[in-house]
Amino acid sequence: MLPDRSFFNRLAEVAKAETLPRFRSGLDVTNKLSSGFDPVTEGDRAAEVAIRALIEEHFPDHGILGEEHGNVGLDREYVWVIDPIDGTRAFISGVPVWGTLIGLQRNGRAVMGMIEQPFTGERYFADANGSIYSGPEGERRLQVRDCGTLGNAILFTTSPHLFAGAEMEKYREIESQVRLFRYGTDCYAYALLAAGHVDLVIENSLKPYDVGGIIPVIENAGGIITTWDGGRPENGGSIIAAGSRAVYEQAMAILNK
Repeated sequence: MLPDRSFFNRLAEVAKAETLPRFRSGLDVTNKLSSGFDPVTEGDRAAEVAIRALIEEHFPDHGILGEEHGNVGLDREYVWVIDPIDGTRAFISGVPVWGTLIGLQRNGRAVMGMIEQPFTGERYFADANGSIYSGPEGERRLQVRDCGTLGNAILFTTSPHLFAGAEMEKYREIESQVRLFRYGTDCYAYALLAAGHVDLVIENSLKPYDVGGIIPVIENAGGIITTWDGGRPENGGSIIAAGSRAVYEQAMAILNK
């Protein structure tokens, strides 16, 4: 038996019980890097423990790839991919664009996923039947939009400071051609793309858990998400997501110069 939407909602609830009380609470932050800043909080660790416990109880034969507590059974047919708090910098800054990402892969391919934002009360869930929004606006099917061309597009990236060298040049060229660009939205940018509010997300240096829960939400809303060289995005790396084929191809032409 496979998980369904209700099980994903249960996972989101146990994560929310750990993350939301700690949001805007003056929590302690640990830096994972000796040089630089890669923050992790009690909320990250506790939420992942809670998610893993529920998965291990109901689907003990499944593997788990998690950001904070290591990997188990990555060679199994079904593997869960967990990012308990995507956007920890936003989380510790009190900005509600962080989220909990929960994905399920079958034979290495993302097939189900959820982007959960407990502070706003929004969930973006996807399976083979499509992508669904639930939250303050009610419940509806998610559908990307087609803005026509790159010149009409709204572009999001977490931070342009994450790019360097040739990647920076390519990103800046795309940024110079779009109608509007915004920074600092982490996983929430992908949720907005799936919902048809923005048109393009371009990022680099992503880990598998940064995209595992996002891929099905984008694809089952009619969008495109790949690596910059057009490959599958499950392993992370440099990632592009677009709401339309035309915008995707125009951006890819720049990324692959």
